[in-house]
This record gives sequence, structure tokens and C-alpha cells, in this order.
Amino acid sequence: MRTPWIAGRRRGTAGRAALLGAAALSGALVLAACSSPATSPTTTGGSSTTARSTSTTGATGPTTTAAGVACAASALAVSVVGSQGAAGTFELTFALRNTSGTPCPMKGFPGAQLLSSTGAQQTTHVVPGTGHTFTDFAPAQVVLAGGQTAYFNLAYSDVPTDGESSCPTAAKIEITPPGASDHALVTQQMQVCASGTLTVSPVFAQNSPEVQTTAPPPG
Repeated sequence: MRTPWIAGRRRGTAGRAALLGAAALSGALVLAACSSPATSPTTTGGSSTTARSTSTTGATGPTTTAAGVACAASALAVSVVGSQGAAGTFELTFALRNTSGTPCPMKGFPGAQLLSSTGAQQTTHVVPGTGHTFTDFAPAQVVLAGGQTAYFNLAYSDVPTDGESSCPTAAKIEITPPGASDHALVTQQMQVCASGTLTVSPVFAQNSPEVQTTAPPPG
């Protein structure tokens, strides 16, 4: 009478073994299913590495492209370093020295605005290049390292024209470097006729051929 119970127990053990086997198989399938997505983080990890690489590239971008950011007036010391006049035409040479430690570029013509002694704007017309040998030449790229200086020439007439009986005298001039959005203020007395017409040259470097056309420095 005990044998069937033993046999039944053996059959129960076998059943449990089968269930354990099925559970193991199911666990393996679950593990397999879990391991399958486990490859996704690796791929995602690869994308993350690319993203980090892109971020790194982005981070080095400003350093690489620092010379691509135009020189701001706030980074420059602007002054008049030369002047001369003949036959009613005056020429001024302006220096723009990079006082920052960051290289920056300039190319093209500066802007200008005449101001009275109180800082009020006076009628000003800026003409790029034409009319004078010392202003009429092609723009060239100038990259200023810290402490380096670029120049530009400016011409104006003090002879009344087009019905002018007299010409206003400016006490200051506001200079906007090429590509900049801010201005530098320079104290310079100028009696400018022809409705405040100023002819400006492109900026140029010290070793540029156009340096020969600048007004001689004072003294």
C-alpha cells in the first residue's frame, strides 16, 4: 500500500522537475529577452559618444572660430595717430589697437558719427573708399592678436559747398569697427562741410601696402 505513494511521490518529483525545467527555460527566454535590449544601451552609448564628440567639437568651436568674431569696439583702443590737410581736404589716420587677449578679425569699412561737444549727433554721411588715393583701395582681412593695431584713413572737406555758408564743428567722433555693434568715442575737433560727408578707407594692417598712404604720425 506504500508503494503507490512512493511512486506517486516520484511522479510528483518528476513533475516538479518538469516544472523547474520549464521555469528554467522560461527564465532563459526572459534573460534572452532582457539581453536583447541590453545591446541597445551599447548602441545608444555609441550615439552618446558621438554626441559627446559633437559637444567637444562645439566646445572647441569658439576657440577655433574666435578669429571669426568681429573685433568689438570695447576690445579696441581707438585714437587719431596722424593728420594732414591740403587744398581744403583733411586726412586723419585712426589706429585701432586690440587691448584684449583674444585675436579678432576686421574687414571692410568702419562706421562713423559726428558729435557735438554735448554729445548730440550731427548730420553725418559716410562714404566708403572713393575720391582719394588714401581711402580708395580694396578691403583685406586683418586679424588682430592682442596688442596689435589696425588702421583706417578718413577724409573730409572744410570748404562750404552746395549753398553752405558755414560748416558745423564736431568735437567728437564715434567710430564703429567693421562688423561691430558697439562704438568707440574719440575726441577730435573737425569742421566738416558737404553735409557732414566723411570718406573712409577700409581697415588695414601695419604691414599692408596701404600703410604708405596714411597721414604721417604727429611729431
